[in-house]
Amino acid sequence: MKKSFGVSVYKEKFNFCSAHFLLFPDGTREELHGHNYRVWVDVDAPIGEGDVVIDFMHLKPIVKDLCDSLDHRTLLPTGSHHLTVEERDGMVWATHGEDRFAFPKRDVIILDLPNTSTERLAEYFCEGLKKRLASELSEVQIQRIRISVEESSGQCGYYEERA
Repeated sequence: MKKSFGVSVYKEKFNFCSAHFLLFPDGTREELHGHNYRVWVDVDAPIGEGDVVIDFMHLKPIVKDLCDSLDHRTLLPTGSHHLTVEERDGMVWATHGEDRFAFPKRDVIILDLPNTSTERLAEYFCEGLKKRLASELSEVQIQRIRISVEESSGQCGYYEERA
């Protein structure tokens, strides 16, 4: 039987409150609305020094920083052909058909994603986590990362990568 080790973090403080709307394949969209998102992180890797995969004291601040980077912002994706996002004069303009939104730039996070679904937000978190781990904890040889993003109690999307 193959053995593996891993850690999970899912603290109450791993949350962010953001506005978004989903873009549907037929070109329609949801109404602009918000969620109080929560994030769970699972990392599998060989057990290292001190008999730990990753020291929680190193992992938790990274996850919290990633959550804080999206907190109290409107999330706009740039990878959909149904939405145009432009920055000019300190504003972010989003156009979807006849709908035109104007946001102060400081209130928006522009994401290189096709949509702002929980699954895609989990993918975004995974990329951010991998970059931070590579730069800050390069000795950790990640075998699997799974990120879950909950938008309301009892429903979440996830993204997983394996080495």
